[in-house]
Amino acid sequence: MIFEEKLIESERIYEGRILNLRRDKVTTVTGSSYREIVEHNGAVAMVVLTDEGNIIMERQYRYACKRAVLEIPAGKIDKGETNPQAAAERELKEETGYTASEIIYLGGVNPSCAYSEEVIHLYLMRGLSKGEQELDDDEVIEIVEMPFDEVYDMAVRGEIADSKTLAALLMAKGRLQE
Repeated sequence: MIFEEKLIESERIYEGRILNLRRDKVTTVTGSSYREIVEHNGAVAMVVLTDEGNIIMERQYRYACKRAVLEIPAGKIDKGETNPQAAAERELKEETGYTASEIIYLGGVNPSCAYSEEVIHLYLMRGLSKGEQELDDDEVIEIVEMPFDEVYDMAVRGEIADSKTLAALLMAKGRLQE
């Protein structure tokens, strides 16, 4: 049996530049309870594949993790942006300098469905043309090109911790084997 929780009341706790936080009172099987929910406009992430079968990865310092992280190119969907694919194309150009002539939607994932509304839209991008990065003033991103199978094996061995990268690699591998 699946029980659906229903909203009773909602209170905004925090409003920020990237995310908001609210506290919802909801119905439960035993009466009511509270859920703290992160509101996020969504994001995009891209498995970027070269003609040689390499994947374009990024290494950047992630403050929340307190370390440099190896991950696929990604970024948030800006307020007012309604087309995730356009956001993916924009982020790819800004972060890597590449543009892609072939863009395949892999699906959407919820990185933390227990407390966040965020959906990350995943894409496979091929047919690359190289250009110049257009990084934000506070971004420092090292571009790393590696064989797809090597990155996939790193993920299987637990050497990649970023959830969007893990999901996208799994979905892209399935698509590439079709």
